[in-house]
Amino acid sequence: MIFYEPGRRPDLLPHDPFKALVAPRPIGWISTVGPDGEPNLAPYSYFNAVCDRPPLLAFSSSVLAGGEPKHSAAFAAATREFVWNLATYHLREAMNATSAHLPAGVSEFAHAGLEPAPSRLVAPPRVAASPCAMECRVVEHLRLRDVEGRELDRHLVIGQVVGVHLDERYVVDGTVDTAALRPIARCGNLGDYVVVDRLFDMPRPD
Repeated sequence: MIFYEPGRRPDLLPHDPFKALVAPRPIGWISTVGPDGEPNLAPYSYFNAVCDRPPLLAFSSSVLAGGEPKHSAAFAAATREFVWNLATYHLREAMNATSAHLPAGVSEFAHAGLEPAPSRLVAPPRVAASPCAMECRVVEHLRLRDVEGRELDRHLVIGQVVGVHLDERYVVDGTVDTAALRPIARCGNLGDYVVVDRLFDMPRPD
């Protein structure tokens, strides 16, 4: 059994295994709108559900030069809204394309060949081709800190789900067929992904 402290890894681990060990991680494919109404779309690997009553989603974003948060976090903090779009195997290439560093004013939707669809309760559009999208209103936005209290170059955004778009083709006998959706997730090294296309059943004990 290997033991190490982060930042003091043994020679056996020249690359930080954190991302490979905390895996798979759902993809936060986040759409927002800027101050002039311009749409923004980007994938985040530090993303997950953090509560179900009420349903809360959270994503963490790094900062740009100068300490300002990236567009997704900045726009979500300013407008207090964002949309999470489910990234599927069918949409994997388009999702990856939206991670490109584009000049200001260039739409990730257009760059990736994706059609935006209007949301019902929030301003940011959703990805029309995604079989599921969740409209969120921001409840928390904060700069993360380490154990010494020092601010990190990461911003955490937590949103409450206020509306859900779900393709009814993936509802079977009243439950969602997750394997049929084929969601993708991030794994370890850069470029490593996994697709969920098979489930196994393991009932919880009483």
